[in-house]
Amino acid sequence: MTEIAQEAEAALRAWGGASSPPRLVTHRENAVFEVVLADGRHAALRLHRREYQSAGAIRSELRWTLALARAGLAVPEPIPAGSGDLVACLPTGRVASVVAWVEGRPLGAAYHPLVGSVAEQCAMFSAVGRMLAALHDATDAMVLPEGFTRPSWDEGGLLGPEPFWGRFWDNPALTSAEAEVLQTARARALDKLADYRAAGADYGLIHADLMRENILVDGSQLRLIDFDDCGFGFRLYDLATLMLQNLAEPAYPNLLQAALDGYGAVRPLGAADIALLPMFVMLRCFASCGWAVPRMAQDDPKLRFYAERALQQARLFLDGA
Repeated sequence: MTEIAQEAEAALRAWGGASSPPRLVTHRENAVFEVVLADGRHAALRLHRREYQSAGAIRSELRWTLALARAGLAVPEPIPAGSGDLVACLPTGRVASVVAWVEGRPLGAAYHPLVGSVAEQCAMFSAVGRMLAALHDATDAMVLPEGFTRPSWDEGGLLGPEPFWGRFWDNPALTSAEAEVLQTARARALDKLADYRAAGADYGLIHADLMRENILVDGSQLRLIDFDDCGFGFRLYDLATLMLQNLAEPAYPNLLQAALDGYGAVRPLGAADIALLPMFVMLRCFASCGWAVPRMAQDDPKLRFYAERALQQARLFLDGA
């Protein structure tokens, strides 16, 4: 049995065990297993990446998603361990959690074109926009529990000396001149974020990782999973993460407008918000450019992909496009 499988077996004991061996579904940031608990509940066991989020931060994530689920949002509902805690800490240093299994197929896959007609794609992005706005509305109606802790996707977390996902301008795939372009855009974006904050920017808890793989489609129902990166941030950043993987789509302007229309139908956006959305897409490109560095070999071509995408958005931003 592999080490990760042993950890899964050990973790499940905190939830009373399982009726069959856990099935590994994915092992990227976290290791996720499909399980049927001893009491018959279909669930997902998550073994969280070491040294990324603390047990307290993971517990806070689960408290948020529990509140969202109880408010009627289609998100994974946490299942407490036998102790009543939402997490279990393993001797290996892993933190484990269990959430109810969520059915559905991903909205799409990274690096692959979206399927369906433009009209179908736009209908989907409008629905995602409405779902996201409902999530922000439900969150604003909550009173967060004492001790709630999550990272911040704020000015410092995105553009500070030590961004949350790393110093993107140090990506080794960048030339010195290209790194300077990112630094120039970084400085200008910091000024714009300061102005936006002073003007009353919409800021609060966000999902922060609305990748296609984290939006599940089950018939007419949309479900949102993987809150591992959630934190406090600008609400526009959630819309930006939704659009990131679609920059190369031929219908990108249509998809963007559909997402804005859907979101705005529930939670109105001002002209100033909409004007800043391309900058937030750039900020997500910057974050991904930093995220890739510790996860990929220096000769991995994907490292250059992340660098080039960040550069493209930075140049558009600096040109005022």
